[in-house]
Amino acid sequence: MPRSKGDHEARRRDVSEAVWQVLAARGFTGLTLRTVAAELGATTGLLTHYFPTKRALVEYALDLLEQRTVSRPRRHSGEGLAALRDALLDILPLTPEATDSNRIWVSSWDAALADPDLSTEHARRYAAGRDRLTERVAAAQDLGELPGGDPAQVAAAAQAFVLGLVVQALFDPAAFPPRRQIELLDAYLATLTAPH
Repeated sequence: MPRSKGDHEARRRDVSEAVWQVLAARGFTGLTLRTVAAELGATTGLLTHYFPTKRALVEYALDLLEQRTVSRPRRHSGEGLAALRDALLDILPLTPEATDSNRIWVSSWDAALADPDLSTEHARRYAAGRDRLTERVAAAQDLGELPGGDPAQVAAAAQAFVLGLVVQALFDPAAFPPRRQIELLDAYLATLTAPH
């Protein structure tokens, strides 16, 4: 009896969840057809219908990571500087889910740096993030909450700061618990608003 479209979609969701579980437990280094098949309780032969190559699996995992990151709930505490702060807080590993997501992102850097096409896609993703931050910086400038200047430059520096904080929090969570991450972010934002 042929499988229905619903069966195929259900299987695709199961595969996606298995890929996510492997990423959360082992990162991109441990992402193989064999580990995903074991997580799924299936054969690697079944997975080759979805991912004929390891690269196809990695591309899918990166897309899945991006989709999950974009669909995560976001803070909305205001406009201007408050919106910029919210966007930066949303990047930090402040919850177990955000920690898993950030660990997976960081583990993906090696795969992306080793492949020019994947590297280009990662650069696009980070540029899109800077664009979103630039809009918030410009809005804070328009409201007089941040001094004038190039909003893209401020956004790039803010992104660099917060990604550096992510790495420190992942490698030394005892020294960078959520409370300290927020304190450091707020201190950084205070430097942006201080008169020069």
